[in-house]
Amino acid sequence: MPGRTWELCLLLLLGLGLRSQEALPPPCESEIYCHGELLHQVQMAKLYQDDKQFVDMPLSVAPEQVLQTFTELSRGHNHSIPREQLQAFVQEHFQDKGQELQPWTPADWKDSPQFLQKISDGKLRAWAGQLHQLWKKLGKKMKPEVLSHPERFSLIYSDHPFIVPGGRFVEFYYCYGHVPNGGRVYYLQRSQPPLLTLMMDRYLTHTNNTAFLQENIETLALELDFWTKNRTVSVSVGGKNYLLNRYYVPYGGPRPESYSKDAELANTLPEGDWEALWAELKAGAESGWDFSSRWLIGGPNPNSLSSIRTSKLVPVDLNAFLCQAEELMSNFYSRLGNESQAMKYRTLRAQRLAALNAVLWDEEAGAWFDYDLENKKKNGEFYPSNLTPLWAGCFSDSGVADKALKYLEDSQILTYQYGIPTSLQKTGQQWDFPNAWAPLQDLVIRGLAKAALPRAQEVAFQLAQNWIRTNFDVYSQKSAMYEKYDISNGGQPGGGGEYEVQEGFGWTNGVVLMLLDRYGDRLTSGTQLAFLEPHCLAAALLPSLLLSLLPQ
Repeated sequence: MPGRTWELCLLLLLGLGLRSQEALPPPCESEIYCHGELLHQVQMAKLYQDDKQFVDMPLSVAPEQVLQTFTELSRGHNHSIPREQLQAFVQEHFQDKGQELQPWTPADWKDSPQFLQKISDGKLRAWAGQLHQLWKKLGKKMKPEVLSHPERFSLIYSDHPFIVPGGRFVEFYYCYGHVPNGGRVYYLQRSQPPLLTLMMDRYLTHTNNTAFLQENIETLALELDFWTKNRTVSVSVGGKNYLLNRYYVPYGGPRPESYSKDAELANTLPEGDWEALWAELKAGAESGWDFSSRWLIGGPNPNSLSSIRTSKLVPVDLNAFLCQAEELMSNFYSRLGNESQAMKYRTLRAQRLAALNAVLWDEEAGAWFDYDLENKKKNGEFYPSNLTPLWAGCFSDSGVADKALKYLEDSQILTYQYGIPTSLQKTGQQWDFPNAWAPLQDLVIRGLAKAALPRAQEVAFQLAQNWIRTNFDVYSQKSAMYEKYDISNGGQPGGGGEYEVQEGFGWTNGVVLMLLDRYGDRLTSGTQLAFLEPHCLAAALLPSLLLSLLPQ
């Protein structure tokens, strides 16, 4: 910029000039991957269509050498390196993304797993076999140089191989006192939603490996401690205070993997608001819902990402995950013979259950809703996450499944024949209408399937059938699985948000294979179901209701 030094530009960008708010610390110390002039110039030059590509590229030489060469180059151009020379600098000093990884096939991978034989429909069985092959494509392990020269990589070293989601996401999700938003240094201050304890439970169910639990129980406790210490908020309702959790990332600067977008968005606001905006964007990324009307509602312009206020909301799903984790931890400690710790987690679960009921549950609607801390009210909009406590088993009312089913009917969610929409708000964000995501289908389907109510179980199956057919039809057309699907006009790959829809895709494959395993004897690849209008729903449920009345 003519007439202005780089240092002044950076001060302005980071909001360190004349402003009312103190700067927050960067997401990590790296002056290449997390903050600093090199990151700023490269990302603002938009050398790559996706900002994440640059911060995932390994260094060819030591970081000190890269920074020294860059500093000399930048000074020679008055801190504004021409694009072509900047591109040449990056090509000389960085390797292509993904060079630090090599293929890996899980040791227990079998060419023809047993569950395939449970799938009656021949086309679905063949498709499931193809999806099963994708685990080999998504399996990775790190090259030795990530261990010997960790300073040259944004990737955090792991001894163990892993499955990547696919597409732009070529990292693992691993425990670091918490589970970072991804296995990169620039993600370290953001968590993933707390599901590590549930993963241990699934592993134990499959292996019964109590020794492994004993070795790792303290690691599980660390994750829950992280949320208690760093993400707890007190909510006052009806004269009582309740402790719940929120997504909250008090670290400054644009997200390195979306740097240019965050910097440009900040320029639409007064300078004093930049740091708060960037912290809220990181909190939205921590939620997994990056981004959604869930985090925009209640802001000055609920259709604009600049109104994001993630940390001002108490999310239903986060607190249901923690409630479930607390119950599992009490079970784990009982299994290990540590009754004092088992009692500690039983008490925490009971306290959270009371808080869920008092703060988030709405008896009239028959669902739980995110709570707005500033406006002191629930967000009554539909999101599949509103039923997470049903999936997590965190409720005390035995009639809750019936109420949840009525909530889905009243919200007209059962009229969508290609999948459950992420919301009914059309904001252009990827975690809103018309997108549907595999994990959210799972929350609703398995939440209903666990209920003793035959009607709920049958609706769960019909929702599973809809989702399987959408995934199968798109795969038949595109020979690919996607992270999300557009359900507005027949099933199509999803859209919206900050980047192009990604192929792969870990959780989509996993949910499909889980549903095929669960319902394989009933699912079909044929014509799409009609809308599940209330009268059609009754017809669909009639056979199972009649069967339930027969003597056993």
